[in-house]
Amino acid sequence: MTAEPTKRDIRVGDAIAGLTTGVADIPDALASAILAGANPVMGLYAIMVGTPLGALLGSSAFLTVAATSAVAITAGGALSDYPAETHDSALTTLALLVGVVMVAAGLLKLGRLLRFVSNSVVTGFLTGVSITIILSQLGDFTGYSSEYSNKVVKAVDTLFHLGQIDPQTTAIGLLTVVTIVLVSRTRAANFSMLIGMLVGSAATLLAGWASVQTVGDVATIPTSLPMPQLPDLSLAPPLILDAVAIAIIGLIQGAGVSKVYPNPDGTYPDTSRDFIGQGAANIGAGLLRGMPIGGSMSTTALNVSAGARSRWANVISGLVVVLAIVLFSQAVSLVAIPAMAGLLIVAGVQSIRHEEFGDVWSTGWGSRLVMLVTLVLTLIIPLQWAVFVGVILSILVYLATSSAEIDLVQLTPQPDGTLVEQAPPTTLASHSVTLLAMHGNPFFAAAERLESLLPSAKGVEQPVVVMRLRQQASVSSTFINVLERYSQHLQAQGGRLILTGVSEKVMGQLERTKTTQEYLGAENVYPATKTLRASTQDALADAQDWLATSPPGPG
Repeated sequence: MTAEPTKRDIRVGDAIAGLTTGVADIPDALASAILAGANPVMGLYAIMVGTPLGALLGSSAFLTVAATSAVAITAGGALSDYPAETHDSALTTLALLVGVVMVAAGLLKLGRLLRFVSNSVVTGFLTGVSITIILSQLGDFTGYSSEYSNKVVKAVDTLFHLGQIDPQTTAIGLLTVVTIVLVSRTRAANFSMLIGMLVGSAATLLAGWASVQTVGDVATIPTSLPMPQLPDLSLAPPLILDAVAIAIIGLIQGAGVSKVYPNPDGTYPDTSRDFIGQGAANIGAGLLRGMPIGGSMSTTALNVSAGARSRWANVISGLVVVLAIVLFSQAVSLVAIPAMAGLLIVAGVQSIRHEEFGDVWSTGWGSRLVMLVTLVLTLIIPLQWAVFVGVILSILVYLATSSAEIDLVQLTPQPDGTLVEQAPPTTLASHSVTLLAMHGNPFFAAAERLESLLPSAKGVEQPVVVMRLRQQASVSSTFINVLERYSQHLQAQGGRLILTGVSEKVMGQLERTKTTQEYLGAENVYPATKTLRASTQDALADAQDWLATSPPGPG
């Protein structure tokens, strides 16, 4: 039996994990800020405060709230039309808005709504984001600046102008990629990104290649920690929808992480509370001139694999970043731009979820089509709008599949008391009882399909239908209308519709809509009991007695 970890084991494990994650997060944060078109130090500002806040206020002990490529590239797309003098201010305002949206979602317990975003949409979106990241870095990687705005078109344009790429810039990018790949196969794999960035930047300095841009050429790096300040709220109104889109991305990523990593006590985190943790992280980032961040699968995996035992590992990670800013912020200006581009290209390739893509592809044409549509939209329209389209697509797919999954079966009692399922008849038999049950959720779209499956009573006498509703916790008004019409259809032929296994909630719905009183009759509604099939057996017996004592003929 494995011994319980001591307090010293926990402290040591968290210290090692925090140090490892903090150091490894530095190049990711710098690269994400560049991906968002911002001053690279804004990525460090975000995680130095956001990662600890997310750890302390969230439900998950291991979820690392950090800079993610999906959030960064969506934020960059949302601010692509902003002038340089207001871009960074707009980004901090966006981070604050994202945080407010996330906190509101957590307080409203909206974690359950993520089930409407299908895995097909998430996989298509994240795959598209990964491809977009790769394509977006080709300019910095090669030194060729395409005049087109769309990332795919830029990539094609670069292929047609290979003669105009800068050899020195491309060499530094390739050196960075090769270094990352080689180091990732060693024991220093957790630091492969950092080492690759350092090697590419050092090579630029040693070679003295003036044509290779550095961070200092494109941004001014502060030499001290930022003081808290309220972002420019005058920029907020046009950014609200973008904030909602980025919040959705961060929440989906965070919820995915929460489902993979249980807490030390074996329980899985509360998704809605994790929303609050991510929201607080973004609010903190916005107040300290940082960029939007979210739950990171790769950084959380690193945190756990490095030995994290509690949420304090992420707190320590933030402190490590604070020390890096204080001691090495000026060194950031020497980082080579093509080295950052190479780092992002590798990150983009690594983030393509091949197994998830294959799983969705194997499940059928419906899931395959949704995934491909979302992927293509991610490549051709702004990411923030691709998110909304993906969510709407998820809901439409849910409604379409749910309406198609409703099914009606006939249950035939056997001599031994069991019931055998079979397809329902198209037409009911005269002077007989037919027992029906349905599978699925009879919400409005499915209720219409169910009505088409109900056996007809046209031309028959005294048909009785007993319908089991045991599986229905509640029903829609459309379904109630279907019951009312079918009851009238049977009564026109001298028959009856009897409902059994009716829950207390459904009973209330039938009574409030006066369906029981005006269409069915109270004697034809049998409440559910604790004994399975008891109400159905009573209904069948009563129906047989009714047929035996009722005069034949309609009316």
